[in-house]
Amino acid sequence: MTTILGLTGGIASGKSTADIFFREKHIPVIDCDQIAHDILNVGNKGYELVKKQFGAQIINEDQSINRSVLGQIVFNDAKQLDILNKITHPLIFKEIQAKIALNKVAKKPLIIVDAPVLFEANGQKYCDCTLLIAIPESVQLKRLMLRDHLSRDAALKRIRSQMSLSQKEKLADFVINNVGTKQELKYQLEQLLLKIKEEY
Repeated sequence: MTTILGLTGGIASGKSTADIFFREKHIPVIDCDQIAHDILNVGNKGYELVKKQFGAQIINEDQSINRSVLGQIVFNDAKQLDILNKITHPLIFKEIQAKIALNKVAKKPLIIVDAPVLFEANGQKYCDCTLLIAIPESVQLKRLMLRDHLSRDAALKRIRSQMSLSQKEKLADFVINNVGTKQELKYQLEQLLLKIKEEY
């Protein structure tokens, strides 16, 4: 029996630290950000569809997609973000299902699906349970500005393009508040693994 845990949280909430923790425990992690990145590589179906939709303005000289320009377009216009999501989400979930199937064949007892927009894309239907890593918006804002070298306004737009924390908390089976150190987060994740072992 394989349990699928959907891992989500706002931008810069600590999901990457959680991924490292799970991988160190030899628990497979399906990284949806990485899949989303790969489907926009030259030659892939996602690349062709996005190029057709958004045109030459998002294409670099080497024909790759200029992700920074695409980001500016979609994070400044909710309609454009919705169009991009409608193109990419089905392709991402197809890849997630393929990776889940491979891990099930390998009889992995637990699989992590790390999806920043898990609830927005209704991805929880692929999971047995869900974990939200939560942080206050003020902390999230500082981390995101520092990590991605964004202005306050640009960082806020990215944060607010996602579902609110209070909505996500209502939908999640487990919530970890990541306001301490990395060690404290890892301790909470250890406790979570024990709970999942008991319940699933």
